Amino acid sequence: MITQEKQKTWRIEIDEFPGGPDGFELISRFCYNNGTISITVSNVCLLHCCAVFLEMTEKKESLLHQTQVFLEGIFYWSWNEIITCLKNCDLFFSYADSYGLIDKLLCSLLAKIAQNSDLNFLSVSSSPSSSSPDTITSSTISRKAAWAWWFQDLNILSPKIIQHFLKALGAYGNDNNNLVLTKFLLQYLKTSSLHLKNTTVQKHEYEGLADTVVHGVVLMGKSSFSCRGLFWVLRIVSGFGISKERRAELERLIGGMLDQATLDDLLVSSRGGGGGNGGVYDVNLVIRLIRLFVQYYNEEVSFEKLKKVGELVDMYLGEIGPDSNLKISKFLGVAESLPDCARDSFDQVYGAIDSYLQSHPALSLEERSRLCRCLNYEKLSLEACKDLAKNPRIPPRIAIQALSSQHSNIQIIDDDEDINNNNCQLVLYDHHKLNTEEHMKVNLERMQSRVVELEKVCREMKGQMRKMVKIAPQHTRLC
Repeated sequence: MITQEKQKTWRIEIDEFPGGPDGFELISRFCYNNGTISITVSNVCLLHCCAVFLEMTEKKESLLHQTQVFLEGIFYWSWNEIITCLKNCDLFFSYADSYGLIDKLLCSLLAKIAQNSDLNFLSVSSSPSSSSPDTITSSTISRKAAWAWWFQDLNILSPKIIQHFLKALGAYGNDNNNLVLTKFLLQYLKTSSLHLKNTTVQKHEYEGLADTVVHGVVLMGKSSFSCRGLFWVLRIVSGFGISKERRAELERLIGGMLDQATLDDLLVSSRGGGGGNGGVYDVNLVIRLIRLFVQYYNEEVSFEKLKKVGELVDMYLGEIGPDSNLKISKFLGVAESLPDCARDSFDQVYGAIDSYLQSHPALSLEERSRLCRCLNYEKLSLEACKDLAKNPRIPPRIAIQALSSQHSNIQIIDDDEDINNNNCQLVLYDHHKLNTEEHMKVNLERMQSRVVELEKVCREMKGQMRKMVKIAPQHTRLC
């Protein structure tokens, strides 16, 4: 073809040649070396695919025949040789798969695992005919070294090969009911997430594996995974884009165990620095988990567990309060996700609100008032209420509402009582004298420096206070 054309330069393109330039170079060496080439574990699969692609089957000594003879000894290869050969198939995976090489290699790989394991990991499943959950978590897992020796070696394989590995075992997607393979997948995805930036593999290639591992985790449930372990699983699989259905299943499982969580568990980073929250942490996730827990509480969760979650949520509010990028709606979403009966005191909630206000100095009066709506004033301690009254960041109207709700805790002093009585802790407002918002603000600023000055006007305000006790609006939220 070249000699018949008059063009001085030629460029011949062979589309989708197995292995690209590397494969073509191997075939060239074979052709220009009188039909001989050194076949090794590293190149046998590529040579075989090239021979089939080019239909090199004319003689008994053809390249295809030579590679077939070499592959007949695959079950005598060492463990490392099989792993190396599988790894080399990544560049021409579709050919190696369609020509049956991947299945042959995986069959040999599984034979090696079976020969060198004293535990048949295929029997470790959650099916009714398998071991009980107690057996799985105590006996089987304690013998991890018996079946986990191959985990690390398989980490170098591509997700396509791991997917075929699971399919060969009948444990891919909804078919995964195997604890050992689930734990292997978790380690594989964790390792892959650390090296993903340095490879050409795309995240979407791991989606099927991520869904498979979540299915296994949900199926094993509480019998094999602690609450902290489930949060660890969530962190791993979130980086690979699991389906909405699988995420919902995993979050539902975590939500039912939220009383066992710690603050560190809840501090899940918001992917991309936002994640829809506008903040550092994935607050949307926490809101969903709390709501799921409340659903469980309405059905079967004890009141003690609800109180534990209440304490956890208050600590979380204190952690996210200083985040200057967090939206008001998200802060309120967390604070209002629990019923009032989950808290004996709202002091921590007030502290979180104050932290939020300090980190958001530009909030309007309306926004600051909106933020305070999650407070139950009757469950504020007198000390917290005093601090709220002195706080210049709290709208005056909110301060008055909080103080008026404290009437049951206020001791009215008779004319003959000693104003300096140690049992007297009094914070009062005169609604008739505070005619304008600006006037309220001035009085509140004065209280910031000397709350004790209000005690001096106690006698003058006694009459007004008695009236206020009768007509004060109830700004409370009862459980």
